[in-house]
Amino acid sequence: MNISYNWLRELTGVGLKPRALAERLTMLGLAVDGVHERGDDFLLEIDLTSNRPDCLSHLGVAREVAVEHGGALRMPAAVPSKMEGRAGDFTAVEIEDEDLCPRYAGRVVRGVQIGPSPEWLVKRLEVIGQRAINNVADITNYVMHEMGQPLHAFDLQKLSEHRIVVRRARSGERLRTLDGVDRELQTQMLVIADASRAVALAGIMGGEETEISNETRDVLIESAYFDPSSVRRTARALGLHTEASYRFERGTDYEGVLRAQERAVALICELAGGAATEDAIDVYPRKIEPQRVSLRPSRVEALTGLRVETSEMRRILSALGFIERAQPQTFEPEPSLRDGVLEMMPAGLHTTLSFTSPTWRVDIEREEDLVEEVARHAGYDGIAALLPPTASAGEYQPREIKKRALRRQLTAFGYDEAINFSFIESTSGERLDPIPKFATLIDADAEEDERAFVTLTNPIIEGMTRMRPTLLQGLLQSVRRNFNHGTRNVRLFETGIVFAARKGEGELPFEREALALVATGGAVEEGRAGDARELDFYDLKGAVEAAVDAMGLPALSFAPVSARHLRVGQAAVIMTGGQTEIGTIGRLSEEISAEFKFRQPVYVAELDLAALLEQKETPALYTPLSRFPSVVRDLSLLTNRRTSLSEMLAAIRELELENLSSAQLVDVYEGANLPEGKRSVTLRLEYRAEDRTLRDEEADEMHTRVVQKLAEKFGAEQRV
Repeated sequence: MNISYNWLRELTGVGLKPRALAERLTMLGLAVDGVHERGDDFLLEIDLTSNRPDCLSHLGVAREVAVEHGGALRMPAAVPSKMEGRAGDFTAVEIEDEDLCPRYAGRVVRGVQIGPSPEWLVKRLEVIGQRAINNVADITNYVMHEMGQPLHAFDLQKLSEHRIVVRRARSGERLRTLDGVDRELQTQMLVIADASRAVALAGIMGGEETEISNETRDVLIESAYFDPSSVRRTARALGLHTEASYRFERGTDYEGVLRAQERAVALICELAGGAATEDAIDVYPRKIEPQRVSLRPSRVEALTGLRVETSEMRRILSALGFIERAQPQTFEPEPSLRDGVLEMMPAGLHTTLSFTSPTWRVDIEREEDLVEEVARHAGYDGIAALLPPTASAGEYQPREIKKRALRRQLTAFGYDEAINFSFIESTSGERLDPIPKFATLIDADAEEDERAFVTLTNPIIEGMTRMRPTLLQGLLQSVRRNFNHGTRNVRLFETGIVFAARKGEGELPFEREALALVATGGAVEEGRAGDARELDFYDLKGAVEAAVDAMGLPALSFAPVSARHLRVGQAAVIMTGGQTEIGTIGRLSEEISAEFKFRQPVYVAELDLAALLEQKETPALYTPLSRFPSVVRDLSLLTNRRTSLSEMLAAIRELELENLSSAQLVDVYEGANLPEGKRSVTLRLEYRAEDRTLRDEEADEMHTRVVQKLAEKFGAEQRV
């Protein structure tokens, strides 16, 4: 936002030098990025946050300056010099879509003389980077920058039947805007029309056919309040962003519609001649009620550490435009922490105050907003560095303890934690299967069903219109970013919320906490610069199992599965001990790898973290080391390639051998000299008795039973 220093001085009488004023504005939360000399004036470049549209005008910034220095705000004169007739005698206004335009006012000035603007007006506009056009157009721009209310001037004689109709565009309707572009309109776009056609895009730009020209004699001045989301959607759809749309998108003052219009009409009568109508046609079918917010003065100190007298709070808020309402008050002393010492605040200091928010402050909703207003003007630099008070020792919640253990374990495995946006592009996430909990919420043809995704009506980043249904989209983009910077070995994990739209219309989205991992590249061992080997499926599986074990939860189980985003034959479903599916793991499919331009295998896993955290912890049991030796036997078997290790180990457990202490995988061989469809699996079995030393005969008997069980169930053949 560009602000003229001389203009501010006229509105406030402030005596600070430009750079000193810039420093004070920055301390008030209106960050000044630069101060530039412009002839006998100075330009202040203010970087405003999107929640402060009230300061998109000189009057809004001047209000802040006046409060800071205790001065009075000098409101500009707004009384037309000549008035004749009623507005209803010359025009008519009708609003067909009240939801998109709650208020529209039209006022006519007849007998104007279009010509160049006076030097002072041209100079003032040029200082803030605005090009002069003609006196009427310049006045509407001047008032917009002065009061923050965008206006538009129509040539009344060019309006069919001299009427204004505020409505949605009709199917196939077109409009040539003032920039000379012929635009095709969509039916959800709000337009300003006359009796026969659209003549302007509401809140964005006027049309060529009704623009002011040198032949114009009668003008209709539009001043309105448009729905911010409607203006934003139309501006983005057409790629047309203007000074007017910038303000309407963020929210203008719905009660300032007539004030700005009267100011513009007064200037037109002064600089372009003509006579204004005595009134305006103000169509306001649905009155907008201002926000009412309460403030406990004690909360200012509790939240900021600043001790501000109640009278000073009232002064600050009143000067900012807040209107105090009668409210019961109490006079009991209240505890307070000041300089680390607990003391009682004076009686009456925590009176509850009630205020009506000014209509130009669309960002005020709750008590904390009023605390911020007081703190800004009391001075952020007065906030002391103190530890927050507490009456008890802090502790982690059980879920947080588990998540901390999860992070520590994955970090120990060489994984870095990633944090990505919760929203994704509108074309993303369609080919990545979500966690099983969402399977009933997202249809199989989700790429053709927009309702399956949570879609944002007001995205903060253009194009990022969906809430993520999976964490994998963000992690894969992080992998691609690492590849683009030459980092080949990448191991990342992320925890966060994923979203799915419920099937019932109007219901809130479904949210679930998830955990996702991605691994690719080589496994680098400590103390070695080169890769020892390539990461594979089992590296990722081992990291998941180790993380679950670190959280003290029951072991997971895995089974083959078919998933859209995983490679066939290298994909598994992850299940809890109760055989509840909670996620998938495997190698990324060729199609998605090609989409991200990955030229090396990428392994991914995603789990329902909320379901994991709901599991009961397994108790940590102490078992003393055995005093007796064990008997270790390796068993090599020729098995079907479709037989999984988990199935073989489960079959061994079914034997319930009392003295079988462990069974582990030693090696898998697939290659030459083996029949087609077969592979060699070597298991290491350990036998141990807790009360004696096992004899070889006892170990042989148990080992024979294991071999027979595997041969019967899987047709496994023992290799010698």
